[in-house]
Amino acid sequence: MKRILITGAAGFLGSHLCDRFIKEGYFVIGMDNLITGDLKNIEHLFKLENFEFYHHDITKFVHIPGELDYILHFASPASPIDYLKIPIQTLKVGSLGTHNLLGLARVKKARILIASTSEVYGDPLVHPQTEEYYGNVNTIGPRGVYDEAKRFQESITMAYHTFHGVETRIVRIFNTYGPRMRLNDGRVIPAFIGQALRGEDLTIFGDGMQTRSFCYVDDQVEGIFRLLHSDYVYPVNIGNPDEITIKDFAEEIIKLTGTNQKVVYHPLPINDPLQRQPDTTKAKEILGWEAKVNRAEGMKITYDYFRSLSKEELSKEEHKDFSSYIK
Repeated sequence: MKRILITGAAGFLGSHLCDRFIKEGYFVIGMDNLITGDLKNIEHLFKLENFEFYHHDITKFVHIPGELDYILHFASPASPIDYLKIPIQTLKVGSLGTHNLLGLARVKKARILIASTSEVYGDPLVHPQTEEYYGNVNTIGPRGVYDEAKRFQESITMAYHTFHGVETRIVRIFNTYGPRMRLNDGRVIPAFIGQALRGEDLTIFGDGMQTRSFCYVDDQVEGIFRLLHSDYVYPVNIGNPDEITIKDFAEEIIKLTGTNQKVVYHPLPINDPLQRQPDTTKAKEILGWEAKVNRAEGMKITYDYFRSLSKEELSKEEHKDFSSYIK
């Protein structure tokens, strides 16, 4: 049985990856410090013989006993609210945490895939974004802590590949959604659905003409699975290129939820990207992958998930109190 370590295992994407690799017959070792993750996302796995969980912060030394075949590095705050509230932790998990895991991969002779992001492109001047685009990032802006953590993560990963011969893979993840997303994490899908379910007006930042491209979680996981098992070492965009303006998306949410909320407008946050659309040519050619779940289908599943939450969860003002983590 192949053994795989998945960091950020209690997060939205990490928990779905745990499910997929369990299903594929792997022994899955989940690791998370629970700063933004939630054990509820993986509690259904605790009874399984081929799953174990370590409550651990990967910015500290990481030890895994026994053999290890693969590492998926998905530990990181991943929403604007998170990395504005815990900027130092965001930088540390992308730098110190990645360094620790690359060292572990080297010792164990394991293949490691790191989760990068479309945010490495910043507010792009090229559209759609290809893997060859170097990006337009404000290193000292409020979002820079996340963007630069991920850019450094890519650099150190390639350095370990070229200098130490570690088997590495890099996925650049574009906006992904689905069940287990956190309700109040500042991203547009949970924000809109949460507001609709609570009977609040839908909040758009800016004029609503900025664009996003939303990929359903099952498609994202399939792309990551294929990339891990490919022979390609350079970054690959995984995302759904079906682009929509935030204004049109708000109308879709109102229609989906059957509510009649107004849309209200607020100023656009600093360095918020105006366009986001992946060029997925490489994913098609190298991995034979493309997104299959259309937005209408994926959003219905996601809406049903959010609708199943308790009134207490729906009314939470904030997702997480970070005070105990800030030092």
